[in-house]
Amino acid sequence: MDKSWMHADRRSKAYELGVEGYLNFASENLGNTTEIRCPCVKCGNIRLFGVGIIREHLYFNGIDQSYKIWRWHGEPWEWTTNASRNVEEDEQSRFSYVSEELGMDDNDFANIGSDPYEFANVIGDSDQPLYPGCSKYTKLSALVKLYNLKAKHGMSDVCFTELLTLQGEFLPEGNTLPSSMYEAKKTLSALGMSYEKIHACPNDCILYRKEYENATNCPTCGISRWKETKDGFLKEGVAAKVVWYFSPIPRFKRMFQSHKTAKSLTWHAARKSVDGYMSHPADSPSWKLVDEKWPDFGNEPRNLRLALSSDGFNPHSSLSSRYSCWPVMLVTYNLPPWLCMKRKFMMLTLLISGPKQPGNDIDVYLEPLIDDLKSLWDGIRGVYDAHIGEYFTLRAALLWTINDFPAYGKLSGCVVKGYKACPICSDDTPSHRLKNGHKICYIGHRKWLPINHPYRRQRAAFNGKPEYGMPPEPLTGEEVLHMVEDINYIWGSKNGESVGENDGDRVCWKKKSKFFDLEYWKYLPVRHALDVMHIEKNVCDSIIGTLLEIPGKNKDEIAAPLDLLNMGVKIDLQPEYGERRTRLPPGPRNLSRAEKRAVCNSFYGMKVPEGYSSNIKNLVSLKDSRLLGLKSHDCHTLMQQLLPVAIRSVLEKPARYAITRLCFFFNAICAKTVDVSKLDKLG
Repeated sequence: MDKSWMHADRRSKAYELGVEGYLNFASENLGNTTEIRCPCVKCGNIRLFGVGIIREHLYFNGIDQSYKIWRWHGEPWEWTTNASRNVEEDEQSRFSYVSEELGMDDNDFANIGSDPYEFANVIGDSDQPLYPGCSKYTKLSALVKLYNLKAKHGMSDVCFTELLTLQGEFLPEGNTLPSSMYEAKKTLSALGMSYEKIHACPNDCILYRKEYENATNCPTCGISRWKETKDGFLKEGVAAKVVWYFSPIPRFKRMFQSHKTAKSLTWHAARKSVDGYMSHPADSPSWKLVDEKWPDFGNEPRNLRLALSSDGFNPHSSLSSRYSCWPVMLVTYNLPPWLCMKRKFMMLTLLISGPKQPGNDIDVYLEPLIDDLKSLWDGIRGVYDAHIGEYFTLRAALLWTINDFPAYGKLSGCVVKGYKACPICSDDTPSHRLKNGHKICYIGHRKWLPINHPYRRQRAAFNGKPEYGMPPEPLTGEEVLHMVEDINYIWGSKNGESVGENDGDRVCWKKKSKFFDLEYWKYLPVRHALDVMHIEKNVCDSIIGTLLEIPGKNKDEIAAPLDLLNMGVKIDLQPEYGERRTRLPPGPRNLSRAEKRAVCNSFYGMKVPEGYSSNIKNLVSLKDSRLLGLKSHDCHTLMQQLLPVAIRSVLEKPARYAITRLCFFFNAICAKTVDVSKLDKLG
């Protein structure tokens, strides 16, 4: 059937004849003239009308030109023949631009979506040139590049619509570029995976799902589900808070449908491991425990091992400093190290909207993800492995979470601030409140040193006391579960109370973590891990801020020597009070102006290979001798390599050795291969 009229001028005779031919075709095939899906641009085959109204819509609005196969109006389509021919013969050239922009494997496009007709439209758009005679870009590749530009620079939908309209005017007549954001979304919808918008209580009490799906008020706090206007009226149908959930199960299936990716997912089973060394999570105790305790799971190399990470960020940059949005990411460890941390294999599963952080109530938002993780542990039947060419039952296990320390506490349920802030020491955390610094310090760290270490006997260098204590054993998951089993935490930011027996004896635990709903969670030796990049950045900022005396980051202000004086430590560093001002005597870590300038000049003159780090020169302010705008990776390179070089000629030997050994410590734990036997000796 000739469909060229769909691209003709709506005032032309060809368009008029095409509309009548289409209506006759639809009426004959459907046998109904009163309820037919309208294919105009605005209705998009969603709304049902009679023939007369559809004729008017096609003249006034125009027909959706991406609707190439009239499946809603009786046109048959042979999926097997067309799809296999298009995918197998022209797959590489067809999706070259799309795969480059989206960071996807070429084979991934052979399995887009579950609807073959949707995929047919994608194939048609990838074949259709951007304008008559264009050989470089197709409609799909051009649109993906423009959409990537929108995401990169944060364009609004209105701005993007105007850009598409303007771009369409620049292109020759007959171009196929969509003219609005709506049309662009319809074209690209087949490329993405589905997601679910779940309404949430603004006070983080519940998600409106399962038994609360049809509720209009929160059963815990009573607040309305709907958004309230400034005048106090409720906008029914507009949720006050929304969480976006992207189920990982369809994406796991899609990974195995790619021949190349499916082969990479079993890489860990064929690798050669060396006893005593860790170069991949497959060498970790958690991985080995899962394989030993559940051999049916461990014997199938295609079963997935996952890690979860979450943290808050401000999507509005500096426009709203208090807004906190929390994404929850999953990483697949089956992949080799050079792939598992690539952007295309890092899965966004949850996006928790602000404006405030969920805090300890983050477990409420994790419910749909935990449900999917339970299903993955039980097994998902009928997953197709394109590499082997067979169907199998896919299973997956979450090994641990990786977070900074505040998020560690929110996900694990333990206290991470105050007098009992150590998750290992728990109730026996050695803490001391500083009278002048108004902070709590933890001074029992020497107990982790070997029993005959000289630091254990030193008094004046630490807190004035020797250390003879032994390090506590970390609690197992079963012991933690026993401690928190009867805690009844009332979810919600206006509630936040734990109800249970002997709560006064359990000051280190606030709630029972939602992860304990997973059958295997209590058996894992390491359930929550700290992100070394966060720690490394905080340590680097403190060292640089103290050495260069940067305001706001200097840890050596007047409160520090006063607190040392109260503890009877480093009395020679106590402040000297004069008539007009107080003077702090210089210590071994203090630099003169010339020495600060020398450190900054060292950083300013450093040149590193391209791609190693950002340009260090741009971070140095020679005018006031400080480093500005350090990002996480900048701090990583400073601590790993550059800082020991910059301070070697200015600091006294004890301070220089201490900082250099600290840098060596971070260098050792961040190595690609770690010697397990040397981990205890790094301290």
